Amino acid sequence: MISIKTPRLQLIPLDHSLLRTWADQGRDALEIQLGLQHNTWEIEAFFQEETQMALLDFWLPMTKKFPFDFIWYTSWEIILTEKSCSIGGIGLAGLPNDQGSTEIGYCLDKKFRGHGYASEALQYLIEWASQDQDLHYLVAETPIENLASQSVLTKNGFIQTGQKILQQPEGMEVFTWKRPIQSKRT
Repeated sequence: MISIKTPRLQLIPLDHSLLRTWADQGRDALEIQLGLQHNTWEIEAFFQEETQMALLDFWLPMTKKFPFDFIWYTSWEIILTEKSCSIGGIGLAGLPNDQGSTEIGYCLDKKFRGHGYASEALQYLIEWASQDQDLHYLVAETPIENLASQSVLTKNGFIQTGQKILQQPEGMEVFTWKRPIQSKRT
């Protein structure tokens, strides 16, 4: 199984089969299949809805369509190694587009916020993604009131580039972010 190990975390990308388990049987069944301790995520309603939409409308169809590149189109479980439980998810919006960019997003269980786990997961996923010669920059969005997430992005080299209103949910204002990728390729 593919994974990224950090000092305190393990990031595991969910293939189509694991996503199918999550969609059909719930997160409890997914945790069992991954051999994890049970942890019910405590996340805001917006993130619950966004995660469910991503699961059904993006991750499942895209991992089926791109089985060999699924890691670019899925959610990666953020596993806290010392507790052997999932504390959130992180992922990319696909392989780099023609301009060399893709979006990155993450969500962390409220019980585990404020300990640097999101920053650590983001740092290591950026390092992994930076190995792709076609990736020139990452983009992200954060709700304007989510100062903690903005701090995570800033710590990982993102620069705020603007502000816009998302149509879903009703008129949410977000900041837009961009991070250039320094090539690690020879």
